[in-house]
Amino acid sequence: MFGDYSIGDLSSIFVMQGFAGLILFSVYVLMALGLAIIFGQMGVINMAHGEFMILGAYVTYLCSSFFQSHLPSLFPIYFFVAMGLAFLASGAMGMLVEWGLIRHLYKRPLDTLLATWGLSLILQQAYRSIFGPREVGVELPSWMMGSVQVTDTIEVQINGLFVMGVTIVITLGVAALIFYSRFGQQIRAVMSNRTMAGAVGIDTERVDRLTFGLGCGIAGIAGSAFTMIGSTGPTSGQLYIVDTFLIVVFGGAASLLGTIASAFSISQTQSTLEFFLSGSMAKVLTLLAVVAILMLRPQGLFTLKVRR
Repeated sequence: MFGDYSIGDLSSIFVMQGFAGLILFSVYVLMALGLAIIFGQMGVINMAHGEFMILGAYVTYLCSSFFQSHLPSLFPIYFFVAMGLAFLASGAMGMLVEWGLIRHLYKRPLDTLLATWGLSLILQQAYRSIFGPREVGVELPSWMMGSVQVTDTIEVQINGLFVMGVTIVITLGVAALIFYSRFGQQIRAVMSNRTMAGAVGIDTERVDRLTFGLGCGIAGIAGSAFTMIGSTGPTSGQLYIVDTFLIVVFGGAASLLGTIASAFSISQTQSTLEFFLSGSMAKVLTLLAVVAILMLRPQGLFTLKVRR
């Protein structure tokens, strides 16, 4: 596999694929952060999480079209507006879904799996009816185009650097929210002992609704980032949902550090193997490696001690 390349070529390949893996890692982290919050705190298996991501992608596409047509002078900053609107749209729909569907299915994980899988099919058809079956792409501002030349053989894309910057900011923001805010304390209290949290006056239903909305809103931001690395279609979210669940389980449910470490490991492995092997074979080998590790450590890379 490596015999046809010199040491210099391999070094450049690993650096370039490592950077490509970081872009994939950014999308994975944003997707998995939302799913880890929902699954870790609420025990809800949200199979429609990919569709919340695609809602954010479609919102970004609509913003791109609107600013191009009506506000061309502000087009260079439209992406920041699009990310905010994607968060609000996905978060609001998430809260609506929690109120109308999920709250009736707590402590029934298989039912939430089936219900959210059905919801994903409904949302896919809704996207197909509204936006059409063909994939769409966004127009990026000129300052996001191009690349930075690092060496003679290595260059990095500017939009990739932007996505990684957004991921760092969102991750730090989520960590600050969970560990240093009053709402974060309420989330951790409900996760630790729901009954006791309710007994001391925490509105557990409100915490659940806002938590589900937060997780879905982060998925919406992941959808905005996704538009930079791929086109958006009604079923695009399903391409990432399995990998996202794999990341959450591998890292350890409810562990923020585990989610980040898991996303980095899987994205880098997958990106590097895809260069030397086919994409499907890279996924198979990555999955086999993760399964082998989980057989030795079923609780994942990191785990929290939770009172039951």
